[in-house]
Amino acid sequence: MKKWLALSFFVLNLMGCSNSNEMDGEKPPKVQIELANEAYETKLGTYCWSDNKVNTCVDMAGPVELLADKKPIEALPGEKVTIKMDYEPKPNEMYITQFNANEKNKETDIHLRDDQFTVPKEKGIYYYSYSVWWMDGEDATVSKGDALYAFVLKVN
Repeated sequence: MKKWLALSFFVLNLMGCSNSNEMDGEKPPKVQIELANEAYETKLGTYCWSDNKVNTCVDMAGPVELLADKKPIEALPGEKVTIKMDYEPKPNEMYITQFNANEKNKETDIHLRDDQFTVPKEKGIYYYSYSVWWMDGEDATVSKGDALYAFVLKVN
């Protein structure tokens, strides 16, 4: 899955964003996670976005490097995490990858159901990459925008 995600971002960044399908705002929308009734900001990473006929693509480090100076969000084993994006239209492709810092950043694809996933049961530090795409409904090869959001959890 890692290679597929990296290849997808590379191809979409090469294609750029379609001017005929502009998105609102200068950047992709903010994303928060909700955990134990508390909201936390995520960090925007790599993205491509089109606004006012201007295409912007920004390449950033991966989630571990992007969050090197961030304090992990405290979580309990088995808790539910909800991903919140207050933006329409919603992205039509979404993937989340977990990087386990305890196992040399071993990658695991995480299943999202109703914008939720479950915190691992094992204690440790876990980095997450939430990748989203707004694909054109008429041309599946055209991206209206894409973004990667990162956050880190510490399971106690």
